[in-house]
Amino acid sequence: MSSSITIESPSISIPCPSKPKNPTQHGFPGSGVSLEMYNMPERNAISRDSISRTQNLESLPPSNHESTRSSPPGPMVDQMQTIWEPYKNRFRVLATSLTALSNGMNDSANGALIGSIEKYPYPSLYGTVSTIFLCNALGFIVAAFFVSSMSQRLGRAKTLIISEVFLMFGYVIIVTTPSFGVVAISYLLLGIGMAINLAIGQVYCANLANNTVILGLYQGAYGIGGTMAPLIATSMVSRGYLWSRFYIILLSIAAFNLFFAAWAFWGYEKHEDESDPALPPPASEQSNRNQFSTTPGRRWSSMKTLLTNKATVFGALFIFAYQGAEVSISGWVISFLVQFRNGDPTKVGYVTSGFWAGITLGRFTLSFLAHNMGERSFVFIVTAGALVLEIIVWFVRSIPGDSVAVAFSGLLLGPIYPAAVHIFQRLIPKKMQISSLSLIGSVGTSGGAIAPFMTGMIAQKAGTFVLHPICIGLFAIMAVTWWMLPEPERKSE
Repeated sequence: MSSSITIESPSISIPCPSKPKNPTQHGFPGSGVSLEMYNMPERNAISRDSISRTQNLESLPPSNHESTRSSPPGPMVDQMQTIWEPYKNRFRVLATSLTALSNGMNDSANGALIGSIEKYPYPSLYGTVSTIFLCNALGFIVAAFFVSSMSQRLGRAKTLIISEVFLMFGYVIIVTTPSFGVVAISYLLLGIGMAINLAIGQVYCANLANNTVILGLYQGAYGIGGTMAPLIATSMVSRGYLWSRFYIILLSIAAFNLFFAAWAFWGYEKHEDESDPALPPPASEQSNRNQFSTTPGRRWSSMKTLLTNKATVFGALFIFAYQGAEVSISGWVISFLVQFRNGDPTKVGYVTSGFWAGITLGRFTLSFLAHNMGERSFVFIVTAGALVLEIIVWFVRSIPGDSVAVAFSGLLLGPIYPAAVHIFQRLIPKKMQISSLSLIGSVGTSGGAIAPFMTGMIAQKAGTFVLHPICIGLFAIMAVTWWMLPEPERKSE
């Protein structure tokens, strides 16, 4: 938007942006990633005339010149891109959603396949097989150390290419059904690849207008993948296919995402270093760029800044507990139903799909309710509801009843993640967002590995019923850490 400042003598009307900031940049100072300006017709006119008008302005008497500088620039408006403008944003949202869909399929397939993995060709105990969760989390932790600097140096398109290459390598290894140790290494590669595209996708969607809805769509795509994978995997295993053949599907999706995501984000940073001669970037913005530099002398300082940021610390603990509960339910509820409810593995495998279908439906529908009600209050309510449903699954001895309760717990858990990211985006300074959300995602995925790993280790001796007290404890941690988060300032989007 522009405001017009009129100078009495000589009479010149000068378009002046409402905020003293480089109009070609809108993104994360210091992240090396800038968002393109809206594709507005008047933008080009301003660019063509800005230099000549500025030169005319400098020819005015000093008194008039200074008075013009001190004139109020009008309301401070922070323009945000939308899913529709610029035009290519719709494809970028689609590309990030497809990577989320692939991640969801990868995460949810474990619950449906874990029984087959235990039987052939790796006859083993719960504790041994559950190490794949731990290796997956280790990949996320490793990626947290370089994903931000990689996105700065290479740009988002090349960074997404690297993430899909990691995924393709991991899937190729699994498809060949090697020894279990090699399979565990492949899950490490999968964790790195998913961590990279998760950080890029979340930060991108969180900084679009109406971001709660966009994040709901992004996470909803993850839920769709989570719903599809157990259905496909259970069907393949019941028809006699080796469990590892399921990953041929994920390998194909990763190959498609490699080209599509690269095309969608190619040239995303092309306006990053451009500046309007009439409006040079302020010194404060330059200092923000330097603060999160990736030079070795500043990396420790940047990490200390992240670890002393209250929203980052409690946000990471919250997502740790959330993903720990989500992946534990997805990964072990089938084993619980088989062991304690005498369920048929070829049939109860579909219960995981019900759980992920609930998550998907919740993200597509309840995200709107969360935004209208207020994300802070909403998260407390749905967390309490999920806790009650977990108690029902634990004590109600009915496979149909347990299946319905698991599906409804997914429905309540679904919108929590996009609601939380919306709050984090409001609490965390933009210059820190890629690094901070990457750290939160890495710690969260650690929860999504440590909790199911511990469930498997304890279940090896006590039985898979331990899933429920572990999840109830994680829901309690979610409530406490959510309460500890600072209250975000109210702002209009």
